[in-house]
Amino acid sequence: MNTARVRQDEYYYSGTEYTQNPIQQASVIEGYFYYDKENLVKEMAIRRINKTLGTILALVVVTAFVSYYFAMTNEVTLNKLSRQITVLNEENSELQNRLDRLKSFNNVDDKMMENNLLTKAAKVIEVQAVAPTAAIDKKHDTTAAFSWAIGY
Repeated sequence: MNTARVRQDEYYYSGTEYTQNPIQQASVIEGYFYYDKENLVKEMAIRRINKTLGTILALVVVTAFVSYYFAMTNEVTLNKLSRQITVLNEENSELQNRLDRLKSFNNVDDKMMENNLLTKAAKVIEVQAVAPTAAIDKKHDTTAAFSWAIGY
């Protein structure tokens, strides 16, 4: 097995041995070549349009992310406020029930004061005792003896 290193641009393998490459190539091509200026301008215009559109797309994506962030923070804030409103409504209903109860007691008290129902009588009237006119007949109701039954 042959492990020798050989530069391939100077030598080539002919099947059985390495020989020197007889073909020498020039490393640099020199000369004037005609470029189509119209195609060059088209390519520059297309490149400029692509860069502009790419920049606009990047700005739109960044704007979308920023607006999404603000939308989510607003939604979180609205959820917190909704929970607080629910708690306040529950407290309000309890307080409204207590207020209604106190108002009803207050209304009764106002009516009592308005009609002077709780004032003492100025004059006491005494009435003679009346003798009972009908005699009360005391009868004992006797019922038949209950006989127990077995079953239903």
